[in-house]
Amino acid sequence: MPTGTAPVRPLGPDSVAELTAAAHTLLARYDGSSTHPGLLAEVPAAAASLSDAIHRACRPVDTADGLFVLRGLPVDDTEIGPTPGHWSAAGDAGAVYDVVLLLLSTVMGTPIAWEGQQEGRFVHNIVPSPGHEQEQTGASSSVLLSPHTEDAFHPGRAHLLVLGCMRNHDSVATTAASIRQVELDDREVELLSRPVLPILPDDAYEEARGYAGEPPAVPTLWASEEGLTLRFDPAYTPLDQAPEDHRAAYARLEGELARVSVAVSLNPGDVLVVDNDLVVHGRVPFQARYDGTDRWLKRSSVRVGGRSTRPPAEKSEHGYGQAAVEAYA
Repeated sequence: MPTGTAPVRPLGPDSVAELTAAAHTLLARYDGSSTHPGLLAEVPAAAASLSDAIHRACRPVDTADGLFVLRGLPVDDTEIGPTPGHWSAAGDAGAVYDVVLLLLSTVMGTPIAWEGQQEGRFVHNIVPSPGHEQEQTGASSSVLLSPHTEDAFHPGRAHLLVLGCMRNHDSVATTAASIRQVELDDREVELLSRPVLPILPDDAYEEARGYAGEPPAVPTLWASEEGLTLRFDPAYTPLDQAPEDHRAAYARLEGELARVSVAVSLNPGDVLVVDNDLVVHGRVPFQARYDGTDRWLKRSSVRVGGRSTRPPAEKSEHGYGQAAVEAYA
């Protein structure tokens, strides 16, 4: 897997100063709490007032790579404190970066949260956690986190995934592969465009995994007005239930995504923006130490209004009883 050369959009010193000043100002009004409802209510106005340079840097993904890196934010490894041992232990650690991520996400669209994940927070802490090493979730470490669409099981999933790097001493790579880079024949695309199999909720959604409703079959690929898009999570797709020709086409897609995959090693302060309709992402295995120095990312999920990148039939899905909550609804 080649090392990634993701398109980089630099944030200049003035933009960085503007973002961090806005974040500090908001936090000062709410006793340093990045999750205070009052702070959240003020984010849209603060984001709208940011400079044109920041808005240009946050313009939509504009290459077949389906991603870009915002670079330039400073992160002080000592000031942020140790990597939490579990997302629930993070509290307001790195709160200024929570707010910076919210501001950037709001320039791009509307942040969403999940009632069943990380207590409904709009910014998640992604850290390795004891006992979760081999799961297919962000808390794992010792296994390959298989390439997947974020929250693929749900029709209300984000259009954009935003990952802010707080710490990455071991240069643990995020993997990424774009559907716009693969080579499939017409028959394979046609087979994978049929709603044959469901995508089941992942281990991070315990309540959804117990949902009693019939899992809806969904297409893996869809030819949208903007080009081919995908909805993909093989770790939670019961492929053994599909006809042989469908399994073969799916295997071809997996192979092609592996062929075009890149490994992007984020540095502290980097913000990776992934188009969740074009790109599957994952993570290479690593050995967690649980000593406060492990990899630590912050994650936000963003919906973008007016996009036509998904089949209309998705609107009738039950979402396994999970509700995505828009930040400013």
